[in-house]
Amino acid sequence: MESIYGEYKDNLIDIMMYFKNLMDEYNDNVYKSDHTKMFEHISYRIKSEESMREKCRRKGIPENEYSALHILKDAIGIRVVSSFIDDVYTTINYIKTLDNCKIIEEKDYIKHAKQNGYRSYHIILAINVPFKDVNGNNPGEFYIELQVRTIAMDTWASLEHQLKYKKDILNQDLIDEISLFRGCR
Repeated sequence: MESIYGEYKDNLIDIMMYFKNLMDEYNDNVYKSDHTKMFEHISYRIKSEESMREKCRRKGIPENEYSALHILKDAIGIRVVSSFIDDVYTTINYIKTLDNCKIIEEKDYIKHAKQNGYRSYHIILAINVPFKDVNGNNPGEFYIELQVRTIAMDTWASLEHQLKYKKDILNQDLIDEISLFRGCR
């Protein structure tokens, strides 16, 4: 079966690594100037073929590169994890200054936590790169789903995700209550 990302699959990796390196350079420059880091670590991924196909089916859209790269906008995922909430917003402000990037959508789940207590800052970022995109433009426009959060938010989100999918959990109601209460609000 052909890749859902078609001829653009290798470009996705290059774009992901370009943006990751851009963020690392930003972090290094801040450290050189004042001996602090804007973030502790960064993780990144290309959404798996299976996961992208499943999302297309769930959304009722064709399983092709146009859907995967233009409609859904989350083939590339990057998570930046900072120590402090102020660092999250400083990093967001830096991203807004990048010449070849524009924010398509942003959701501040830090100031406006989800009902279940989830907190993070989400951005859909359009990035212009010297590759042909799915619409035939060169330079092309690709999308990155970016999450910026603190270590505490990241830890809780990870634990909550694990608990959500773990079978045979005792006291599920208590876990749900802790999720809503969770001191991170």
